[in-house]
Amino acid sequence: MFENLYKKYRGSDVVGKFIFVNVALYVLLLFIGVFSVLFNAGSLSADVLSFVELPASLGELALRPWTVFTYMFIHAGLWHILWNMFALYFFGKIFLNFYSVRHFVGIYILGGLFGALFFVLAYNLFPYFGPYLPFSRLVGASAAVLAIVVAAAVRSPQYRINLMFVGSVKLSTFALVVVAMSFLMLSGENAGGNFAHLGGAFAGWLVADLLNKGKDLTQVVNGPIDWVSSLIVRLRTPRKKKTKFTYTRGGRSADYEYNARKKADEAEVDRILEKVKKGGYASLSEEEKKRLFEASSK
Repeated sequence: MFENLYKKYRGSDVVGKFIFVNVALYVLLLFIGVFSVLFNAGSLSADVLSFVELPASLGELALRPWTVFTYMFIHAGLWHILWNMFALYFFGKIFLNFYSVRHFVGIYILGGLFGALFFVLAYNLFPYFGPYLPFSRLVGASAAVLAIVVAAAVRSPQYRINLMFVGSVKLSTFALVVVAMSFLMLSGENAGGNFAHLGGAFAGWLVADLLNKGKDLTQVVNGPIDWVSSLIVRLRTPRKKKTKFTYTRGGRSADYEYNARKKADEAEVDRILEKVKKGGYASLSEEEKKRLFEASSK
């Protein structure tokens, strides 16, 4: 089963991969919750969740800085993840009509990071949130998804989408309505979430605006990802052994051909690794990915 899931994951596009990660983490947390109940490990589920959700308190955030990244892949309930993943799928597909896979990854993560920034700043700057600061937490991909929506709207404001009960509307109009609603509900029950939405929207606008001016802010995210990907590939690829030419009576030609093919294979792997270094793993063709996987499995 897990092998089939992995194959489906590898065969999906970047939108599908991000949805897969969000859903997988949601299911994992559900299993942990069931386990903690059945085995009377009452605090286990809460402890795990506190390890990945974003705290509003600067003191707690200093102890768990990784939560500015992890929170954007965690969801609090079934409807929460269903709506976010539906929106990510729908608007992610539209986004890819105007941007690359690398831009999707960069804007998703930057949207989440800016959402975290707006959330933490709001709770620490506005006196209104003072009583709630010690126990306020943030989870969800909403900020990242809204960054995707706004970036697509900036690139193609006249693009039209069909909404149930509404009909055809401009993507820019939809984005403006969502941002306006988030602003108007800043004093509501989900004030922290709405501040995060505004942070994500700002990130989407900023990245798209800079891209229109020829500046790619997503490289801030994709650069480190490329470096880690390249390092992993190199660690998984066996070291090259010095080619030895052996000549035996009656087998000289066969040995020479074998060593020549081996040398050519090594040169091809080196070429692919160099391509990963320059353009990232996503720049490889399916055939090149397959060739690199086969080389790392030997």
